[in-house]
Amino acid sequence: MIRNLFLAALFMASGTAFGQKLKSVSYQDGTQKLSGLVTSNAGKKLPGVLILPAWMGIDKEAKTAAAELEKAGYIAFIADIYGVGNTPTDYASAGKMAGSYKQNFEAYQKRIALALEQLKKNGANPDKIAVIGYCFGGTGALEVARGKMPVSGIVSIHGGIGKDAARKNEAISTKMLIENGADDEGITPENYNSLVTEMKEGKADWQIITYANSKHTFTNPESPDYNAVMSKRAWNHTMMFLKEILK
Repeated sequence: MIRNLFLAALFMASGTAFGQKLKSVSYQDGTQKLSGLVTSNAGKKLPGVLILPAWMGIDKEAKTAAAELEKAGYIAFIADIYGVGNTPTDYASAGKMAGSYKQNFEAYQKRIALALEQLKKNGANPDKIAVIGYCFGGTGALEVARGKMPVSGIVSIHGGIGKDAARKNEAISTKMLIENGADDEGITPENYNSLVTEMKEGKADWQIITYANSKHTFTNPESPDYNAVMSKRAWNHTMMFLKEILK
């Protein structure tokens, strides 16, 4: 417990430092202003990684991931899905907003596509791009694959994996890594099996890794569900996957 509290405090301090190295990028979806963040190595023609944050919007976990990706030689861009002035103030509003994008997946896909364009404009090699997402962002990562966006691969980190049964399963060319907590109460056997069926029918290159003793937000040091050992393993698996598909 003490170790986890120490790690969480370190994470919060480092997140602030990392955030100072990130540059704001303004872009738009029609009249809606959007404000993402890009790493300080923008413009260097490197492989790129788009980060889709969790349901509260751009947070410390996303900023920390961006900093680690920059150190590994990637340009990282954190997407603004909700837009300026729409950041949730509590879990209730976050659930409502995230839920609306899950239902209106075309709007979610559009916001992701706009962020991908910003990643490319900031120097990322358009032939070497991946997407990672946390929670709500993990759902978005799956929508990247479903939407046939031109990326090399996606990582869904404890994302919502369910899909409306009315949506048909289609071919998936994007490589897929799904990271789930074994004790995530939001993952039912039904939607787990449906995702496996979807990926098989889509003839995707896919893998699911399940982490023991891990609840939903097991990778976030600010969460009571944080599991330091499994979080480190998940990140190592993410980095190994990115190295394979982008280098």
